[in-house]
Amino acid sequence: MTRTGGTAPTVASRIDDLVGEARARTGLDDFGGDTWREGLEVLIGSAMAESAFSDMGEAGFYRAVLRALTNRLKVEDWFRRHPEIDEQVVEIEFLGVGLPRTGSTALSHLLGEDRAFRNLRTWEEGDPCPPPGVDPSADDERIAATRMVLEMAHGHVAARLRSMLPQSAASPMEDHNLVAMEFKAQFFTVMGRIPTYADWFAHCDMEPAYRYEKRVLKLLQWRTGAKVWRLKCPTHTMFLDTYVRVFGEARFWQTHRDVSKVLPSVCDLYYTLLEDANPGIDPLYVGELNMEQWSIAMDRLLAFRRDPDNDARFFDIGFTEFQADPISQIRRLYEWLGDELTQATVDRMLAWRADNPRDKHGTHTYDAVQFGITEEALAQRFGLYRDRFAPLLV
Repeated sequence: MTRTGGTAPTVASRIDDLVGEARARTGLDDFGGDTWREGLEVLIGSAMAESAFSDMGEAGFYRAVLRALTNRLKVEDWFRRHPEIDEQVVEIEFLGVGLPRTGSTALSHLLGEDRAFRNLRTWEEGDPCPPPGVDPSADDERIAATRMVLEMAHGHVAARLRSMLPQSAASPMEDHNLVAMEFKAQFFTVMGRIPTYADWFAHCDMEPAYRYEKRVLKLLQWRTGAKVWRLKCPTHTMFLDTYVRVFGEARFWQTHRDVSKVLPSVCDLYYTLLEDANPGIDPLYVGELNMEQWSIAMDRLLAFRRDPDNDARFFDIGFTEFQADPISQIRRLYEWLGDELTQATVDRMLAWRADNPRDKHGTHTYDAVQFGITEEALAQRFGLYRDRFAPLLV
């Protein structure tokens, strides 16, 4: 990508272009501080030096960066015009953590059927402004637009990806686009081969990202009824010490599954997301990226849970027992939380499960060898996790 006149862009000039375009699109200027710049500099530097995007992949990557910048400008504008938003109190009842591909998405969708609690919904997660509830017609337009995008994506992506990611415009969504406003988001690593950014992300200070997420959650709950949040995002397993510094009362549910099934499945998901936008992406790179990042996550989680007070924050669910009888596991979770599980909520949960069977879009198959994943490597990197949670991994 070159600038006008054929001059090759530098990282600084590319960032200046993106920031200028975000300001031009919104007519806004204030980003609310500059803590986001470090992450953006690492991200753009890594992409420019290391990625091998297709034209489509490069365009998609820079759209995501621009979305984060424009979203942040809009968020700050709402706070400027309505400073009372900052008086909102954010309460997170729980965060779902653990390894991906362990049943956590299905569980979060079932829990999202309880209307007494606030979930981060797909249509608002990527486009938080105007705040939900301010203009119902604007909300309807965004829901319809999100539904159309999902339907188009559903027809485009590989069948095995559809089998992995049940999603609708109003369903619960992970908070990647919220932390992306600080450019500290794992989802950038499934857009391109950016190993410098991936390594930096795994060791970055997430506190500014969580503090900004809290700011956005204030905005999102401002004009809505339910105020107590139920969230889920496996990425935050890497940063629980920091998470509880910002969201001090949060509890956690953690889903568990045999890592010999989890890691190849995660790699196949990443590879499927990467391959169209990155011709020739090496599956061995995808395998090493996931082995590294998720072993770091499990090591940090085990260290976090060695503290009895921290361990008491967790409710553990095994994949096999959840698949066999999800409602009984949810009843146990509600008892632990001290919440009431009404029959109306159970009925909605059962209806969601009936409409979203595990094999709705086909069976997901994958090959560990393709990604360089061996039993020896799994034992070395995840042995302590397996030892601690062996009864839940059957």
